[in-house]
Amino acid sequence: MDNNILTGIIIDKAIKIHQKLGPGLFESIYEEVIDYELKKEGLKCLRQVVLPVKYDDLILKAGYRIDLLIEDKIIVELKSIETVKSIHKKQLLTYLKLSSLKVGLLINFNVVLLKHGIIRISNWLYFSFSSSVHSVRDLFGLVCMYYFYGTLYFLTGFTEGRESS
Repeated sequence: MDNNILTGIIIDKAIKIHQKLGPGLFESIYEEVIDYELKKEGLKCLRQVVLPVKYDDLILKAGYRIDLLIEDKIIVELKSIETVKSIHKKQLLTYLKLSSLKVGLLINFNVVLLKHGIIRISNWLYFSFSSSVHSVRDLFGLVCMYYFYGTLYFLTGFTEGRESS
């Protein structure tokens, strides 16, 4: 299944949960409920996946834990905090780099409207230029975003899901 479709399903379920339960619960509650909802949809959903850290020949098995790994493609980090800070975004980007995955969602349930608590992050290092850059405009946009931000944070997956020409 395409990453854009998967993230759409995840976001739809998160919104449904937020509408029913509201903000302010513990992160673990949202994690269990979204796991339940995604499995009802027939999606493979793993909770608290250990993510080892590799440094040269050293592998630290007690590295990090991914809140949710959906279909072995999408990392979902859940929060129930007052404000998402840049460190939370960087944490998800680090998880993407360590796992060699392309897309992650950071979902903060402690907001009035959940759309204000959803951040999609793409790991630009793993985009294939042959399949994601189809014009000079695409390449220019990619270079400008990297130049100004250092990493690419996408609210929409404009480089994914395109057919090769």
